[in-house]
Amino acid sequence: MAELFESYAADFAQLQSSIESRLTTDFSSVSDETKRSALRHAEAEAEEAGEILSQMEIELQAFPQSVKERYAKELHALQSSLHKLQADLRAKQKPSGYGASGLPLDEYRDTDLEANEGAQRQRLLQGTDLLERGSERLAASTRLALETEDVGANILQDLRRQREQIEHSRDTLHGADVHIDRSSRTLQHMIRRAKQQKLVTMAIVVVLVLLILLILYSKLF
Repeated sequence: MAELFESYAADFAQLQSSIESRLTTDFSSVSDETKRSALRHAEAEAEEAGEILSQMEIELQAFPQSVKERYAKELHALQSSLHKLQADLRAKQKPSGYGASGLPLDEYRDTDLEANEGAQRQRLLQGTDLLERGSERLAASTRLALETEDVGANILQDLRRQREQIEHSRDTLHGADVHIDRSSRTLQHMIRRAKQQKLVTMAIVVVLVLLILLILYSKLF
């Protein structure tokens, strides 16, 4: 998103530079037709710059809140620059009684109609070019979204595999605990049996000793 926003900003900067160069032309030293042509081109570029800013406003809505404020300030600065350029452009144009290029209406000739048609064709070409560039940017945004979706899907698959591994490890650990408990119970049972056998053995030994003593006593006395 930021790359597309910066691309729009670069296009706006080119248009801004072109408009400023046209407005700083010394019209007193050029022909009327040259002045009209320069102002018409400046108007067309100002319109194109406004369309670019509109696209930037649309892109700005999708920005995360952490960076949205910074890019909003940048967009506001560009809008202020465009308003200043438009004001300078209007200042180059005379008010009532004058044409859009700042020349008296009675000085227009038939060639002005051809020039207007040429300007309209130029605007149409510029609009077509802007539409094509917008389509390219849209295609780039679509590709970026698809790539992001693929990355997200891969991350989810990795997380799913890791979860399965954790669950398998947990099951293995649970099984080990069961075996340990079983072995512990078996060992305790064996210890009890050994103690019991030891007690029985000791009892037998005591009984045998008593029998021996009894036999000896009966023979002696």
